[in-house]
Amino acid sequence: MRRTVPLLLIAVTFAFLLTTLVQAARDFYEVLDVPRDATKTQIKRHFKKLSRVYHPDKNSGDEESAQKFMEIANAYEVLMDDEKRAIYDRYGEEGLKQGGGGRGGANMFHDPFDIFSHFFGGGHRQGQQHQERRGPNIAVPLQVSLEDLYNGAEIEVDVSKQVLCDHCHGSGARKAEDIHTCDVCNGRGIVIKRQQFGPGMIQQFQQTCQKCNGKGKVITHNCPVCNGQKVRRGNENYSITIEKGMHDGHKIVLEEEADEYPETIPGNIIFEVKTAPHPVFERRGNNLYTIQHINLIDALVGFRKTLKQLDNSEVELVREGVTQYGFVQTIPGHGMPFENEPSRKGDLFVEYQIIFPTEIDDETIEFLKKGSKFPAKLPMNHQEL
Repeated sequence: MRRTVPLLLIAVTFAFLLTTLVQAARDFYEVLDVPRDATKTQIKRHFKKLSRVYHPDKNSGDEESAQKFMEIANAYEVLMDDEKRAIYDRYGEEGLKQGGGGRGGANMFHDPFDIFSHFFGGGHRQGQQHQERRGPNIAVPLQVSLEDLYNGAEIEVDVSKQVLCDHCHGSGARKAEDIHTCDVCNGRGIVIKRQQFGPGMIQQFQQTCQKCNGKGKVITHNCPVCNGQKVRRGNENYSITIEKGMHDGHKIVLEEEADEYPETIPGNIIFEVKTAPHPVFERRGNNLYTIQHINLIDALVGFRKTLKQLDNSEVELVREGVTQYGFVQTIPGHGMPFENEPSRKGDLFVEYQIIFPTEIDDETIEFLKKGSKFPAKLPMNHQEL
């Protein structure tokens, strides 16, 4: 019993110290601004955006940005590796440095510039200031219900698109060591050709290097996943926010989420709102229109009934006296929410159409001719005019 207590105290103390070290270290999830249960898709998306912002080529001489870039790249490498992420989640960064997964030590992280160049196509480490190419946008029609536009909604959308290969990060190579500078053009992608036309007459011109096809690099072993194509087809799931009152044709833009290409900034995915037909209501601007059918008695003596609104609340419809065929009743404040002011709503317009009886018995005809009161019951066989 005397030996058990000290061992327990030692274990508790060690756990406390380890927890303290983990808390004091950098939080890779905070560095990439993602939740702890983030998917690889989320991690990749945030890494792309943050690394472009803090890359040293765009922040020349800014040591803080350079340090931030290093942190972003290191966090990305750990969280995208299942084994490293599991060790980090359990023991923190210190656990990785101590070799928790058999990969620790000084070489725990790769060169962050190599990660960036593999992800975006290379060339940044040497500081080339070439103009970045941009891929095309993708237009996606997004059909939503009138209820979604009235109440607001979160819609999950699955988009099939081209993505950089996860294995080679768009390099096309099996591993980084399989990428070499072309020995014909010395990495320039072009070669100088000279042609003599006559004595003392020599013409010099540039030509795309045939060995590397103008890329400046050659790959000795292709990536086994994409077979050197650098890209593959993939599916991305997006959560699209539909705000109250959005109009048909409204465009929702997801920046740099379109097809991915090596050495190219992705274009945008542009979702265009398309309102699905509704069985009861028709939207016209910020107003709603509907047709309600009433029988002849209701048309002559009035009625009180309810109409279910798009949020399942009930709108009371009240008419006194005679209602003419085609009469439109205006109910203020029961239309669609205004897009930028959802507490404010348009109007609801209700058009009444009367269902007339198909047959009238002789007794009813006599009462009508004499202007007397109607019988307690009219024939129930009606048709709409």
